[in-house]
Amino acid sequence: MEYHEAADVLFGLRRFRPKPGTASTAQLLAHLEDPHDGVAFVQVAGSNGKGSTARMVERTLREAGLSVGLYTSPHLEDLRERVQVDGRKMPRSAVCAYVEAIHDYLTERAAAGESPTFFEAMTAMALWQFDREAVDVAVLEVGIGGRYDATSVVDPVASAVTSVTLEHTGILGETEAEIARDKAHVAPEDEHTPLVTGVSGPTLDAIRDVAGEVVTVGSRGVAAGTSADQDSSDESDASDERGENDESNGPDADDGAPAETETEATADGDTDSTSAAPDIRVSYNGRVNHTEAAISIDADDWAVSTRIPLLGPHQAENAGIAATLARQVTDISDAELARGLRNAHWPGRFEVMDTDPLVVLDGAHNPGACEQLAATLDTYEFSELHLVFGAMHDKDHREMAAALPTPASVVTTEPGLDRAEDRDVLATVFEHAGAPAVETTRSVQDGLSMALERAGADDCVLVAGSLFAVAEARSRWTTTGVTKRIRDRTDARDALESAQVAPGDVDRFDEQAVHRVVRTNLQARQANRLREELVRLDGECVLSGTDRQHDERVDAVLMGTLEQFERLVETLTSTPADGDGLDTVARELADTLELSVPGDDADADGDGAVAVDMETDADANNAVTRPWTDDRTAVMGILNVTPDSFHDGGEFSALADAVERAEAMVEADVDVIDIGGESTRPGADPVPTDEEIDRVVPVVERLAELDVELSVDTRKAAVADAALEAGADIINDVSGLEDPEMRFVAADHDAGLVVMHSIDAPVVPGREVAYDDVVEDVIDQLAERVLLAEKAGVDRDRIVVDPGIGFGKSAAESFELLDRIDEFGALGCPVLVGHSHKSMFARVGREAGERREATVAASALAADRGADIVRVHDVPENVAAVRTALATRDPERFEW
Repeated sequence: MEYHEAADVLFGLRRFRPKPGTASTAQLLAHLEDPHDGVAFVQVAGSNGKGSTARMVERTLREAGLSVGLYTSPHLEDLRERVQVDGRKMPRSAVCAYVEAIHDYLTERAAAGESPTFFEAMTAMALWQFDREAVDVAVLEVGIGGRYDATSVVDPVASAVTSVTLEHTGILGETEAEIARDKAHVAPEDEHTPLVTGVSGPTLDAIRDVAGEVVTVGSRGVAAGTSADQDSSDESDASDERGENDESNGPDADDGAPAETETEATADGDTDSTSAAPDIRVSYNGRVNHTEAAISIDADDWAVSTRIPLLGPHQAENAGIAATLARQVTDISDAELARGLRNAHWPGRFEVMDTDPLVVLDGAHNPGACEQLAATLDTYEFSELHLVFGAMHDKDHREMAAALPTPASVVTTEPGLDRAEDRDVLATVFEHAGAPAVETTRSVQDGLSMALERAGADDCVLVAGSLFAVAEARSRWTTTGVTKRIRDRTDARDALESAQVAPGDVDRFDEQAVHRVVRTNLQARQANRLREELVRLDGECVLSGTDRQHDERVDAVLMGTLEQFERLVETLTSTPADGDGLDTVARELADTLELSVPGDDADADGDGAVAVDMETDADANNAVTRPWTDDRTAVMGILNVTPDSFHDGGEFSALADAVERAEAMVEADVDVIDIGGESTRPGADPVPTDEEIDRVVPVVERLAELDVELSVDTRKAAVADAALEAGADIINDVSGLEDPEMRFVAADHDAGLVVMHSIDAPVVPGREVAYDDVVEDVIDQLAERVLLAEKAGVDRDRIVVDPGIGFGKSAAESFELLDRIDEFGALGCPVLVGHSHKSMFARVGREAGERREATVAASALAADRGADIVRVHDVPENVAAVRTALATRDPERFEW
């Protein structure tokens, strides 16, 4: 079974309406032999905040060293986002295996009129995957309510109700007290584990009626018996936008309704809660930079102060709930809690993408969420607001428009699914709301381009109204067009099959994929239009899947000559702005294939900003040009000043020896010297920060006057900061920004930043990771890391990506990364290959201590395939290998 077929089966279950209760989910799990029986679960319910709280719990538990599953909804771009293990999406192959395992069961149940629903099948898939991956604990975001939700088939070891507002009144109850009682059924059966909640006021008594013992979390000074504003710009009812958590998004769903008054609740039979202060007190201390806020959490016997990447006072309460849950699950330190909360990124929820102008994406999709969005936006300084708005038809558009700040301009759009509201209807809403300039376009991407072109550097561009609008806007920063190197029909077939192209189409088109082949990921309507245009130009475009009626994006494989691609770009960029966002797609395609865009000078990004020439340094202060920007492969020499490095441990730990080694590298024409004070070999012990600084900084200070770039190889922001102060130029972070401060250190110093893809650093021996396609999976994961650095203020031209050969990859996967290193150019960053003396060479008969020749050969291959940097121990030999490879590629140009 192909992935697109498996996805079609799951999406096809949306046609079935739900029945209250967990019986259907339990029966499906019984068919799978009850995979959930051996997994510990944390369950997070609530009207608002449950998704971000679940994410924070997951990230803090991972920081404590546990393997953690996460199940949330909805997804932004990919079905597999809903089921994650240790931050990685569920592989396509696993989705196929799951659907194959339940396909006959689904058919039988459908014939009996008792088919599981989409959400029930997805919940079972998550529990099945968590068992397969043997996670230590899994965090489940509840769909709707608690008592009858599919996730309640488990008995959690810890659980929470984040908040309670009037929602789904036809299902959960007519009052907040009734809704609270329903949600409180997620409480653990273990009477010694209290339910954690951010609920205050009369509804707290209703939760206690069901859950018994409760731990309350709230803002300082807000008593447990008072009413607290729980409106959130978080995902809250975002799952309803797809109508899937229990497929009950009908007229009874009351999104964003005002909280019930105390009088009403009391009249319903509830009595006031005690006026005692919350058990866990939280403070929201405001923004500390454009992407983070400071919070503090205080209990009687523990306290945490940290930053979180989720803005708004409500997120402080969510963080307090998450921290309390994590402490119930495992023995976690305050430092681990602080770091985990700071690393809990949640795309599309007040996500600041840029600051010049300020660009914010927020999935606010009801009036309460829009109010919270407006309050958070008010903490930023900007001149004019330019709004891009797309929403579902069943939302209160007038109240949403009233809740948002009055914009200087509005572009109304239609996200690509049937439930999207007509853009003209939305335009009329904003005209009535007093917006001075309102335009429409079908595509969110086109609307974003229009807003960016209109905005000045001191303005703000906001995309809101729906997570679907946010997802389409976010693709501007996340979509990668991967150029495929096609040497023969085998390469062509591999490229087509990796995109889930139907077998018949692979046979039809493999001979035609012989000139330029680009794989990308698009909305279905964009992909169909693109295929029409390319075929009209005598090129070819093959799409994944057969059923494109659901709102998933599709893979597209484009095949043609450079001339055909040039004509395609010209055609698409001349399309009126009211098209399908293909102007943006065309510019991305032109950038991928290094084509010019007709009518453009330097603005190849289509966003009003001049694109940076990757062959020059973008620093206005005329900083030294990076050695990898001269269209040649640079050599980075490894200088380990640690006694336990896997290859040369202890050989250069003395300062004099390190300096002598560095001088020899310079004599051999090294371009960068990478200084490391901590080993990341398998099983290596961590080095305290102060000790690592003491190892590295004296070496940097002694080498700072050499005519060579200096890099510091570290996972710790404090070490990087000290090394940069001492004269280093580049940070080489093998953990891929696991230290949440690292990206800000790089931005503050305007330093180069190497971001490596790693599963573990140091490497954990024996840990296996499943990849569908190791190259494309690593590109996908690195794209988010690069974006994270950019959002902190690091210019993309200063970011280098490293696929992490040997880190969580088998020898075969490492060789495939080396062979296809040119595909990483899709990220728009220089590419580093770190292969020196790695264990992968045992596959070609070279054991430890015998891998110099294999390393040299791999360096030549990497240079030939377009690597920008090779990181090696043996500089003279590898410099010669790189120069030979480059001279072979272009004998006239390269001469030393």
